[in-house]
Amino acid sequence: MGTKSLLGILLVCVALAGGMLPAFAADTLLASDFTEESWAKTVDFFDYARAYALIHGMAVPPSGWHAYMYMAYVNTSGLHMLYAGLSNITFDGGAYFTIPMQTFMMHYKTENRSRDVLMASTFLMLMAFNETEQSAYPDSPDAQDNLWSSFSMGFDFREKFPNAAFPSLSSETSIIPLTHSDDKLRWSWGMRYTNLTAIWWRTWISPTNHTYHSRPLALATYDELTFTYNLTISPDTHTATLTENHVIGRIRDLWHFWGWFIIPLYNHYNSTGCYRYGNRVSDETVYEFLQRNQIKMSVVNFQTSVMLDRNTYSLSSSGQNVTDNDTPVSDSSISTYADDGERIFDASFGTKETYSLYNYTADSSENSPETYNATARTCKIGGFAENKDLLVFHMGLMKFLPLLVANMRPQLFQRAKESITNATRANYFYLIAYPTYSGYRVVHDPTFTIYLTTPTAPAHLYPGPVLIAAIAVAAAATAAAVVVVAFTRRRTETTTTTT
Repeated sequence: MGTKSLLGILLVCVALAGGMLPAFAADTLLASDFTEESWAKTVDFFDYARAYALIHGMAVPPSGWHAYMYMAYVNTSGLHMLYAGLSNITFDGGAYFTIPMQTFMMHYKTENRSRDVLMASTFLMLMAFNETEQSAYPDSPDAQDNLWSSFSMGFDFREKFPNAAFPSLSSETSIIPLTHSDDKLRWSWGMRYTNLTAIWWRTWISPTNHTYHSRPLALATYDELTFTYNLTISPDTHTATLTENHVIGRIRDLWHFWGWFIIPLYNHYNSTGCYRYGNRVSDETVYEFLQRNQIKMSVVNFQTSVMLDRNTYSLSSSGQNVTDNDTPVSDSSISTYADDGERIFDASFGTKETYSLYNYTADSSENSPETYNATARTCKIGGFAENKDLLVFHMGLMKFLPLLVANMRPQLFQRAKESITNATRANYFYLIAYPTYSGYRVVHDPTFTIYLTTPTAPAHLYPGPVLIAAIAVAAAATAAAVVVVAFTRRRTETTTTTT
């Protein structure tokens, strides 16, 4: 059975479950929203794209497609920050996918020369890995390792295999509301995905081999995947710092497929032991299984930027070009510059080299973490960005993104089309790895700093069109994954359940 056939089966399972999907509601996104100081809402990106495509006579997304994004916006002190989490995507009322991903981007004018910059950072996926004797970078996933992309997809295995004890989809999302300090220089927000079911696909990132394995290796259920953001603006130093906190919840269940004969042959591991078709076969827990197989966890992100009148490039703190290069950056930072040398933003990994690991076996209350060193590395871009099988659904969304920019900011449209919406032209892809793992909860927070012009007038008086273009960036980066988690309409904290 090939990859496409297997995906077809999964889509059938989704369609069969489609009748159970709730109706979704979304707020309307307007150009006037971006003159406001702040807001948070859920919008249907495809509805937005359809409206502007009709106006400009451009290709229109199919009427049955909907992509719901939770967005938070901050417009103050010369900074326009737009956060977007792709909540769910549905195709013709049936097929839907759950791949939690997050994007934040910032629009501002540079500190020294007051030039427009639009930068975006995107969480693409979780990636499990097992190192081999040929590993090029210890404790970091590379092309010589065994790699498994961990995509959370919203379907119910029971439709295809009624006698197997696979989990039904029961994902919940909780919005961490947008809040601010009294002086509006400190902001926080976020999103939590809980009870996630993810497929581990065998993946390669070598230049000549990009495709999935023909069948999944495993099916895992995570307690949560949480993203919390803290933005601090310092007008005196002309900087803004954004800390992005990752929480990868412990793996509660793991179905390891060790063979396929009409139906999958599997072992089901949890915290009590190993089971096969409901029968206990050993005392080995999911944590012992992951430890025995030396499975480690990492996150995959990409960073991109665009300026109206300049190109950009990125260097490590030691001066190495990190674009399309394998460069360790665990104890340092990456700076991005305009092509004439003006520094426009930093991504700092050395400020938080360590992560917390909560050993559930030793402490089921998860109150006493242990601290370990994370590894951070940039990597070759093509293994991810040109991996058409890996990103097939993302590309289907990305092709509509220029519609946003075309009507709102013609000067930025072509630049965004050439750069922001094209992952092959990212400033860099970077991998953060957590070598000591065993399926336990991980907490970590890298930091981003931008250098901006601080105006004397309130920033929310700045004209709106450039800010609308920023939405295109958020959506473009958000297209790096396709997610299913149902949201109800709300501007404050929202929780929904899909079964």
